[in-house]
Amino acid sequence: MIKLLALLLSGVKLGKLFSTGGTMLLSVVMYSWVFGWRYAVGFVMMLFIHEMGHFIAARQRGLRAGLPMFIPFVGAWTTLKDVPHNAETDAYVAMGGPLLGTVAALVCYFIARNENSNLLLAISYSGFFLNLINLIPLMPFDGGHITQVISPWLWAAGVPLLGLLIWWNQSPVLLLIAFLAGTQLWSAWKHRHDPQLQAYRIASMETRIGYATCYIALVGFLGIMANDVHEMLRAPMVGPSGTV
Repeated sequence: MIKLLALLLSGVKLGKLFSTGGTMLLSVVMYSWVFGWRYAVGFVMMLFIHEMGHFIAARQRGLRAGLPMFIPFVGAWTTLKDVPHNAETDAYVAMGGPLLGTVAALVCYFIARNENSNLLLAISYSGFFLNLINLIPLMPFDGGHITQVISPWLWAAGVPLLGLLIWWNQSPVLLLIAFLAGTQLWSAWKHRHDPQLQAYRIASMETRIGYATCYIALVGFLGIMANDVHEMLRAPMVGPSGTV
């Protein structure tokens, strides 16, 4: 893998290195040192498909968006070049990532079961789990953008959830997210009576119910699948071709 990284750094111009393809490849190399290249490729693809869900949703709403960028051991993001017109548009773009990411994880899951592959099962688990975490109802998670159109008061439920996640996995990235979440919560509280912000969040009851239904269903489905696949991985599958 060291030779591969050297080749990457010498054969790609610096500007290209920070493109979508370059940062994807760099992420694969870095993750490969810890998890092996097969899992690394699958994991990065799960991140890519999730981010493409945001990209596609943004384009559907007429918003300009950049292709995904990756930072190893941090994640990936899609930059919106246009500001969403209202909270409903913001929620639509945010929902696109977990929806497409869930489809990708589900496809990987069915292939894993058909091929008796623990590798693919582990990749599908990463997809289910990452998309579930992204639905925590708190900014800057996707769930924070989605629940904003339902009711920003739901962000209060995200605080203990993020606290439990940090307690379970004391990652510096999660601590950074907690800091960002805290600043956005404080800003939202200070500007809670701002007429422009209130106008931004105006949505019909039908719209709120629709997003609430989709959000709850997706959280429930991802929670069930993440738990079930985790249990399957604790009891490795052995098929005709063996485990992978």
